[in-house]
Amino acid sequence: MPELPEVETTLRGVAPYLVGETISEIDIRERRLRWPIPLEIDGLVGARIRSASRRAKYLLFDTGRGTLILHLGMSGSLRVIDPEIEWRKHDHIGLRMSSGKELRFHDPRRFGCVLFCKGDPAEHRLIRKLGPEPLEDAFDCDVLAAKAAGRTSAIKQFIMDAHVVVGVGNIYACEALFLAGIHPRRAVGKVSKPRLGKLVSAIKHVLGQSIEMGGTTLRDFLREDGEPGYFKQSLRVYGREGEACLICQSKIRRIVQNGRSTFFCGTCQR
Repeated sequence: MPELPEVETTLRGVAPYLVGETISEIDIRERRLRWPIPLEIDGLVGARIRSASRRAKYLLFDTGRGTLILHLGMSGSLRVIDPEIEWRKHDHIGLRMSSGKELRFHDPRRFGCVLFCKGDPAEHRLIRKLGPEPLEDAFDCDVLAAKAAGRTSAIKQFIMDAHVVVGVGNIYACEALFLAGIHPRRAVGKVSKPRLGKLVSAIKHVLGQSIEMGGTTLRDFLREDGEPGYFKQSLRVYGREGEACLICQSKIRRIVQNGRSTFFCGTCQR
């Protein structure tokens, strides 16, 4: 599933080919995504893409007439190609630019979405209640501690809650908790503020490093085969059940929390 670093990498990969260009043609082959593609999008022909940004895992393309909101879902990807390239199965929408290039959205499982917002996208129903961006100054130890006070939920579920902070998916939650030395089952309200500060730093480090690694694959968003240009992750605990901890050599353990696999070191994480 594309997570925040992959979505940020996607944004950086496609934005140079979209911003400043005019949409000359829109080809919608399948409207039935997570929500039906709204008819307002058909009216964006002739609109100029003024900016491209990201909020959580939503890509926002401001056209002056409104904002195109795109989410990759569980299996979605974008590619910038020549319009003559044959459409693949599960290519659902194509936006042709005045440059002659075309942006195509590919989503086999159709859990992604392409939506339209006439007003301020920050007030859209899917966006307005989201927590702070993890790499911005608004996300700090004080913010996390205030939200954690009195809570009894496991800290891993807590930091994966998009109302607390956006973009900390399962992999990154495991990795950040390992770096911070916090057991994933620990009740968040019982974690001291200094340790929460370490966790904030770990989240920023893990996500920032992942985005930096993804920068080497931007060219892949122009590949005709459309394979996502996501970075190859260097993982310390995730997916390493039974392998030696990189710090203490104990075996990495796996448990299930809320239906998701959690990987951790029982010695290093308390």
